Amino acid sequence: MIIVVCIKQVPEIADVKIDPNTKPLIREGVPTILNPFDEFAIEEALRIKEKQGGEIIVVSMGPSQAKQAILKCLAMGADRAIHLTDSLFAGADTLATASTLSKTIRKFVPKFDIILCGKQAIDGDTGQVPLEISELLGIPRISGITKLEIEDRKVVAHREIDEGYEVLESKLPVLLTALKGLNEPRLPNIRGILSAKKKEIKIVTASDLDSNTNQFGLTGSPTQVVKIHTPEPRAGGIIIHEDDPKIAVNKLVQFLKKERIL
Repeated sequence: MIIVVCIKQVPEIADVKIDPNTKPLIREGVPTILNPFDEFAIEEALRIKEKQGGEIIVVSMGPSQAKQAILKCLAMGADRAIHLTDSLFAGADTLATASTLSKTIRKFVPKFDIILCGKQAIDGDTGQVPLEISELLGIPRISGITKLEIEDRKVVAHREIDEGYEVLESKLPVLLTALKGLNEPRLPNIRGILSAKKKEIKIVTASDLDSNTNQFGLTGSPTQVVKIHTPEPRAGGIIIHEDDPKIAVNKLVQFLKKERIL
């Protein structure tokens, strides 16, 4: 069983800054973590390997500091990793990101059985990249899984929907996205942390994937962000201080009328 897990390094804090020119998040100097949804994907891959055997390959696109997130996955038990790092990858939208990841998987892990991803990254919250990867690779997908069974080269996945739950079946290869509740991610132990530093992390640049490097990053992104800003802080409420309830109620009514709520 060959399992690919796509992961992302994300900002650890909610108060991030936006580049005023190119519009993506400014990540330099911001503490980062492994995307929490990706931890469920890694854990599920480990559980599949423990039952079925095989190999787990982590794939991540990001700057040099993304190596820390990759090392955590290797410390948890993944076998090797592919790190896509190149300034030409910077500023990629969801389609350019999915295209780059798909090219990487097709070239370096062509005989995969399962691709696991977190449902979404907590910095962008779009949830589009895994779905686009499955389209570009031409494989079925099941998103938002909360339970997984594998038998006879097929998966049976329970997924969360607005009306409740549904159970879907698919042949391999397949792409799955993990939700919170699928499992409880393990913590890397000392042995895992030490062994992670000895495992292979293959560095891949834009030229390794295609001679036409204009299709990567910002230049290869069909989505153009026109304007982006952080929301204004929410103002505090109004407190009416009156000992007499009738006066307080009258002031409240007058305020509601003034604001045209009544």
